[in-house]
Amino acid sequence: MRLNHERCTAIESVTRSLCLSLGCLVILFGSVVTSFGAEANPRVPVVLSTDVGNEIDDQWAIVYLLLQPKFEVLGVMSAHAPTITAPAGKTSHRILIDVVENRMGMRRHPPLIEGGSWPLVNSVTARRSPAVDFLSKTSAGFSKEKRLTVLIIGAATDVASAILIDPSIVDRIRIVQMGFTNEQGGEEFNIANDVHAVQAILNSNVPLVIGPGDVCRASLSLTFEQARKLLDQHGAIGSWLWEEWQAWYFRVVKPMRVNDFSKSWVIWDNIALAYVLGMTTQHNSARPRLRDDMKFENVQTDREVTWITDVDEDRLWADFLKLVDEYQRKHPVRKRVNGNRLTFGMP
Repeated sequence: MRLNHERCTAIESVTRSLCLSLGCLVILFGSVVTSFGAEANPRVPVVLSTDVGNEIDDQWAIVYLLLQPKFEVLGVMSAHAPTITAPAGKTSHRILIDVVENRMGMRRHPPLIEGGSWPLVNSVTARRSPAVDFLSKTSAGFSKEKRLTVLIIGAATDVASAILIDPSIVDRIRIVQMGFTNEQGGEEFNIANDVHAVQAILNSNVPLVIGPGDVCRASLSLTFEQARKLLDQHGAIGSWLWEEWQAWYFRVVKPMRVNDFSKSWVIWDNIALAYVLGMTTQHNSARPRLRDDMKFENVQTDREVTWITDVDEDRLWADFLKLVDEYQRKHPVRKRVNGNRLTFGMP
């Protein structure tokens, strides 16, 4: 009997040891799976609204957006600007197609949608456009828990119109916008092109992140020589962007006969993408009211706006160029042929 008891005790001890070991393996395996799953983050669903054709920065943002594997790009919408030939939304849409299909050589790409050509007449009346309908329809599959990110790097007309037509959209989207001079407001191109649209957005409850111009100047400015070094030896896409940079620089940034290349220009719009990619610092403050003169009024509110305060430009440019190179290794892009127009200032 004693022998049997000792045998049973030994068996129980071995069994407990095996169970403990198996339990540790399960915990370890589960930890590994959880850790791996945490690293394999799902792509961020985004829609971009761009006034491409106005100058040269939107082109950089479109390239980065479409080549960045962390984004699930559901669509790119054109936007109006007074510097784009009327009807501006239609012209910008044509330039958008040219950028994506000809300059980037993409035959398969997300939908490219025409936006409105005129600003809002006031902050409560929407303007319908194909872009408004697209955004409303696309946002239907999202929720407060899983929002669609809407990047605005031009006039906010179409996004504001979608909010005015269906106020419930604010529970399905978040907005990241390049705009304003700084946290005190101030006249800035994107805001000036539809002040009423920005008023409508600020008056709503939509989550809002703003990348102001002063931060872009501090973080995303490039001198002539910096731009050349950045884009040199980066294939057809690099050559195209450099050619347009030079054309813009000599036409706009400095007089052609002044022998001074120290003045920089800013790739403004990449600030919106940098935020979504975690390449910025930011803070929250009370959500202001916007006056018609583009100055802010402080109001009593528990609503907030997020302000970007800095961009990790070294990380941003390194990632941008890596993706440009990787894409061109897999997808040969034809170099620009004589007769192709610049993608800004196109009639």
